[in-house]
Amino acid sequence: MADDAGVVRLNEDTALIHTLDFFSPVVDDPFTFGRIAAANALSDVYAMGGTPLSAMNIVCFPAGSEIPILREILRGGLDKIKEADALLVGGHSVDDPDIKYGLAVTGVVHPERILTNAGARPGDRIVLSKPLGTGILATALKRGKATDGMIAAMTDSMSRLNRWAGEAAVAHGAHGATDITGFGLVGHAREMAKASGVALRIDTASIPFLESAPEAAKSGLVPGGTKRNAKHFSCHVDGASSMPPPLVDLLHDAQTSGGLLVSLPSHRAGECAEAMRSAGDASAAVIGEVLDGPAGRIILD
Repeated sequence: MADDAGVVRLNEDTALIHTLDFFSPVVDDPFTFGRIAAANALSDVYAMGGTPLSAMNIVCFPAGSEIPILREILRGGLDKIKEADALLVGGHSVDDPDIKYGLAVTGVVHPERILTNAGARPGDRIVLSKPLGTGILATALKRGKATDGMIAAMTDSMSRLNRWAGEAAVAHGAHGATDITGFGLVGHAREMAKASGVALRIDTASIPFLESAPEAAKSGLVPGGTKRNAKHFSCHVDGASSMPPPLVDLLHDAQTSGGLLVSLPSHRAGECAEAMRSAGDASAAVIGEVLDGPAGRIILD
């Protein structure tokens, strides 16, 4: 289960998922920021195998600032809420010198089919639905080093819903799932391994990266959060010390609105990745396997 999500069981067939997330702008365009923030907030519902029903806006905005900017942020959020076939039912705003936006989301899921990060089983294969590198490319943007192509790749990935990846995971019998956000791939894989009492082996050659992200990492365009992730999780990881530093940075890169990491039976993993690709997650790939311990260990090959 996501750290910022809660579940209420209504009856034998229905449980409600409640989750929220909001943050400061990661791109300059307010409409695009709204889309990214909404997609990110909706992601927890998809990671749990659920379907969003409704959302409420959470807005921090400085009094006296340009209202058209706020209007565009909210319009971007509504665009994603509609794409999720959910309803915007209200919201709350506060006067704050720093702009922030996100959603409180309510979704529905069958109580016996909730996906959590504690469901991975030995013998499972691991599928990643989106490429890595949004944190590194966002840093390139902040430092004025991002090309139009880099910005487009980053924003397209961050604003894409995990809806279709979540549906593919459920349809192919997923045992567990989580979304990749601030802890990066290794951090969230570690959380899954720890919660499930297993180890995960990750084939780094199979991991998809956003175009130009490896080059940006080699140029040192790496956010502080990514470096902190690498330091924090290093004691739980085997194999990182023999890898090039830019690759280690990419594996620990703090993602915004990242993809789903899904654990499912080995004979269904390839089909699941193909279903994700067919639905538009073009980089979805099988990137590793679940091992019978040591619990909480991440092995990078």
